[in-house]
Amino acid sequence: MKRVAVLGAGGWGTALAILSVHQGYDTTLWVRRADFCHQLQAERENHPYLPGVVLPEEIRLTSCLREAAYGREAVIVTVPSHAVRKLARDLAAHLSGDTLVISATKGLEVGSCRRMTEIWSEEIGGQERLVAISGPNFAAEVARGLPTATVAASTSLAAAEAAQDLLMTSSLRVYTNPDLIGVELGGALKNIYAIAAGMVDGMELGLNGRAALITRGLAELARLGEALGASPLTFSGLSGLGDLILTCTGHLSRNHQLGEAIGRGLSPAEAWQGRAMVTEGVTTCRSAHDLARRLGVELPIVDQVYAILFEGQSPRQMVENLMGRRPRHEREPVKM
Repeated sequence: MKRVAVLGAGGWGTALAILSVHQGYDTTLWVRRADFCHQLQAERENHPYLPGVVLPEEIRLTSCLREAAYGREAVIVTVPSHAVRKLARDLAAHLSGDTLVISATKGLEVGSCRRMTEIWSEEIGGQERLVAISGPNFAAEVARGLPTATVAASTSLAAAEAAQDLLMTSSLRVYTNPDLIGVELGGALKNIYAIAAGMVDGMELGLNGRAALITRGLAELARLGEALGASPLTFSGLSGLGDLILTCTGHLSRNHQLGEAIGRGLSPAEAWQGRAMVTEGVTTCRSAHDLARRLGVELPIVDQVYAILFEGQSPRQMVENLMGRRPRHEREPVKM
């Protein structure tokens, strides 16, 4: 029996722990707060993050990181991006050298603009055992066993295939990809475009406008990816187009919900208020904005979302600014 730890008891972590148990694995779910861990043990339902889904009794719950990780063949990390570096440092002493580390966190670190596997590599070493997964995967649907697909990316084919073998089920198809940079960028930046798409929907600007924004978002994503060494083909796959479509159109997307609230007239602060779950697109927007400037790559949609979230610009001004840009060739490489 494979021994698996899932680190982070949000909706995605809970869903992956359920998937792991259904595969017959010895599964531990690490819950950061002891009080929340006790609540989950008593109720066997993650009311704040995954309501209506029962936690199987086989899932072992703990708030002790050492207990969760010790002796595990694989750990699946689902904590928010801002918590990854501290978790990696705390976890380093409890991992064996051959433990497979699967990053299911979608985001970029504020300040350093590091991808999640870059953080893990810096803190625990062993690039060859690091895998990132990304794709059109709403936690609630994965937990219910509805069909979907995802991609496991690693610089090591053996590690990617190990993650594929671990996660593949009758309802989750897992593909491998050697383009770790592209897969992680696709998973991270799509949240920014989901906020923008939500604004378009909140302002009731129509399906044409939303489709155009998604398509140009994909072009921006590929442009930044190429500047970092990713393959442009990756962004036509599950962690590019697939994830982008889902988060920009699906009502379960937290980032889309945030953007929609702003598009309807709320300020970003008002739209954030009372949200229990992390909206990764907000912090990722800051990082992507900084990264694009360092690289000299122009990301018009990211710039406009950044101006709304952090500089007080209105969503209507975003539309005017994007529609008023000078004429361009569709495939024109845009540098600042």
